[in-house]
Amino acid sequence: MKTAKHIADRIRLFIATKQFQVGDVMPSTRELGRQLGASFHTVRKAYHQLAGEGLLRSEAGRGFVVNRQNMPLDKSQRLEMGAERIRTVLEELIGNGLDEDEIETLFQEQLGFIEWPERLESCASAGFTHEHAAMISRAIASEVGIKSDTITTGETQKMVNFDALFVPVQLMRNFREESDSTLLLPVVYHLKPELLISLSERTSVSTIGLVSGEEKTLNILIDELKLSLKFQGSIMAGGAYGKSLPLFVREVDIVLYPHTLASLVEKQLPERRRMKLEYTIDARSAEIIRSELWDQ
Repeated sequence: MKTAKHIADRIRLFIATKQFQVGDVMPSTRELGRQLGASFHTVRKAYHQLAGEGLLRSEAGRGFVVNRQNMPLDKSQRLEMGAERIRTVLEELIGNGLDEDEIETLFQEQLGFIEWPERLESCASAGFTHEHAAMISRAIASEVGIKSDTITTGETQKMVNFDALFVPVQLMRNFREESDSTLLLPVVYHLKPELLISLSERTSVSTIGLVSGEEKTLNILIDELKLSLKFQGSIMAGGAYGKSLPLFVREVDIVLYPHTLASLVEKQLPERRRMKLEYTIDARSAEIIRSELWDQ
């Protein structure tokens, strides 16, 4: 059974080799537990251990975030710690009957065989518009801990600039036809259940206002709202212009907006009259992304 120490050592390796970088959100304890074959209790202990060491930090509403890329040790401390661990291993090997030559050969072989986790250098999330792609990218970053740029269906020629693309399943054909060496990872996403539940419970809402930064994003969001919410009232939609919101935002019961307009909307409307539209990523999609980015 894997211990918290073993899991903590594995996470240190991921961070040291930039599988996770400063500012990245670590996966949930259950997700990482599935990946590393450990219980979520064990992963939680490992996270707290690394937080105590300063490698991670805990943030309310986000979870554990990478705080620094390496352990806060100077060269002499690193060498001392390494020497202590190697001494323990050597004593165990000698106790099992290995001689000096065998141990030296074994160390050289293992250094050559070790597979370091490699992080894809550049990733992008695909969408119908950059705003749509940014919503998907944000969900992946939040739930899987992987940051990505954005690319649209009209920019397939830019695929060569990325090692991997996170592509909504309905757009896979668009990108597959142009794909050469870029890794395409299918993504299933949907509006956050918390949003839909909250909207359904607001019986006084008969008109919804929908705003976006790109007008082409509006039809996408309207279709998703109608499909997920089965809303019987009216939906008014419009794009923001500079620092101005559509006039209808003063007339509707609630205004929905993507995170790209958060600063604008939240300055002009009280919290009770607005709700942020956010996506969540299907668990299987998250698993696929993580399995491709990690070499277990």
